[in-house]
Amino acid sequence: MNLPLRVLLGYFMVLGLAAFFVLRIFVNEVRPSVRETIEEVMVDSANMLAVLAAEDLKNGHIADGAFAKNLEAYRHRTVDAPIWHFRKQSLDFRVLVTDDKGIVRLDSDHVAEGLDHSKWNDVYKTLMGEYGARSTRTDPADDKSNVFNVAAPILDNGKIIGVLTIAKPVSTVEPIIARAERAILHDGAWLLAGSAIIGLAVTLWLTGSIGRLRTYARDVAAGKRVTPPTGGGKQLSELALAMDAMRAELDGKQYVERYVQALTHELKSPLAALRGAGEILAEPDLPETDRTRFASHVLEQGARMQACIERMLALSQLEARRSLDHAETLDFAELVSEVLATRQGRAEATGVTLSGNLPACGNLRGERDRLALAIGNLIDNALDQEPAGSTISVSLERAGERIALSVRDAGPGIPDYALPRLFERFYGLPRPDGSKGSGLGLAIVQEVAVLHGGSVALANHGDGGAVATLTLPASV
Repeated sequence: MNLPLRVLLGYFMVLGLAAFFVLRIFVNEVRPSVRETIEEVMVDSANMLAVLAAEDLKNGHIADGAFAKNLEAYRHRTVDAPIWHFRKQSLDFRVLVTDDKGIVRLDSDHVAEGLDHSKWNDVYKTLMGEYGARSTRTDPADDKSNVFNVAAPILDNGKIIGVLTIAKPVSTVEPIIARAERAILHDGAWLLAGSAIIGLAVTLWLTGSIGRLRTYARDVAAGKRVTPPTGGGKQLSELALAMDAMRAELDGKQYVERYVQALTHELKSPLAALRGAGEILAEPDLPETDRTRFASHVLEQGARMQACIERMLALSQLEARRSLDHAETLDFAELVSEVLATRQGRAEATGVTLSGNLPACGNLRGERDRLALAIGNLIDNALDQEPAGSTISVSLERAGERIALSVRDAGPGIPDYALPRLFERFYGLPRPDGSKGSGLGLAIVQEVAVLHGGSVALANHGDGGAVATLTLPASV
């Protein structure tokens, strides 16, 4: 199971359990809470009516006195009361009055008069001086047939002379309870859905941030120049920056070790040649012609070492950068023409013709010096392989939003085994004259291309020789 699914599942488990228990508590509390509220009102009503009925019960006129007449008038009243979400259109209190023996003397419904209610909890407990109430089903199989009964004592100078009971069917308040339960479940469902959407968004945000960190780590492992992602919140941003600092520290150590080893390897050969030439030059009886030849050899190896060091410095500066510092809008055809002109002297000295096909292809954003260095290295690489009397073709072509520079030589081409390694540092092929370059020129071109958002490729041409292609994004 992947991380996003784990996070989302864990969130839903916690949220679902919490929502289940909260909704269950609310729903389970609605019905008893409504009943408690009704009972509380009935207690007040029963005690008030008990006071009003006391005089008639004391005088023996509870069944035909003023209280009974008023109660009958109550039963025939009409009501239409819109109470919030409930419309009350009936008066539902049933009133029963018993004497001090528990015998019903008055029933507003006229069905229980003369019956003995002394064993009912409401009457029995009230006659005992306690709070009397009961809930009785008119249909034992139907919970909705319950009837609340709340009693109050009828007093005469502090003595209990009877009991007044108010009865109210549960069915009259069932719509209120049902609506409250529906409202809780409805709002709870919306709350759960909203929380799920928020959880999904948070999960996607979190996993997206982690995914960017993972992509960043993979790109770093692949040697790509990437900036650490810092948009995932404070902690994840700090983690990304810490990873970047760690990468920089490790890269720095590996970079130094790698370059020290490479530099040692590259300089070993010219240093050995210099030492050998120096020992011969130190001989006192060395002929003048030999002295001149070995002195020239010393100068040649010194120039080779200097070129290697300069190119290593240029490459190290490029590798340490992640973005363009001094980008400007350049006419690429004009820049290529300028670099081509600087190589004309070397080409003529070796009997090689430089041919340029440089149509206007638009502008691009970049650093002039870095691009000129890359273009010059491509031309120099071609000159190194070019036999005398041949032609190097330099051309420009616009393809959509990209500008491609191609440099084709007429040399021996590239062996298949060497194609995958041409852009490695210090990897080079022998030149036609047997000499070998620093192996840094094409690595520099690649770094410049990547820095400018482009790419470089080198392949054999179908008609002979090799062709190098530098592709860069054109500016809008």
